[in-house]
Amino acid sequence: MSEQEKPLLIKRYASRRLYNTETSDYVTLEDIAGFIRDGREVQIIDLKTGDDLTRQYLLQIIAEHESRGENVLPVNVLNDLVRSYMVPGGGMMPQFLQSSFEMLRESQTKMMENMNAINPMSSIPGFDALQAQQEAFLKAMTGGLSGGWSGPGQDDEEKPEPKEDLDDIKKQLADLQQKLSKLS
Repeated sequence: MSEQEKPLLIKRYASRRLYNTETSDYVTLEDIAGFIRDGREVQIIDLKTGDDLTRQYLLQIIAEHESRGENVLPVNVLNDLVRSYMVPGGGMMPQFLQSSFEMLRESQTKMMENMNAINPMSSIPGFDALQAQQEAFLKAMTGGLSGGWSGPGQDDEEKPEPKEDLDDIKKQLADLQQKLSKLS
């Protein structure tokens, strides 16, 4: 199993500090959220008891983002989640959510493949920049789900760093603007 496939092991010490075992340094919840956004799975273990605390910390990351106004989940979805915890056996909500995210990820992947397929419009000046903008828009609208999904059927492709993507898009956009200004 490659390093990227193995979950990143984070150990929680008695002091509640989180320790990245790969880089031998302490990390924050925001660091862990960054690892996940980059497509890396994490596993958080209590050093003393050996308990798996991953779910608890992932929920805490979501709660912190929601409390900062980064609302991803509508109130009615949150209500449904709470209701699903009240149903004996958890109801169908977990399976439904997993299936929904998997379908969304597959749809996004297919859309990106279709955009990347040979296209007669690709000969138009600036098409590459337009295509890059569309990809960035899709990634922003879906929260980058294709790269950060950790469910069944996950693609294990190497993903470029988000900063590099943004720089490439900015450069392509500047090139496109320059070409457009020459046309007018």
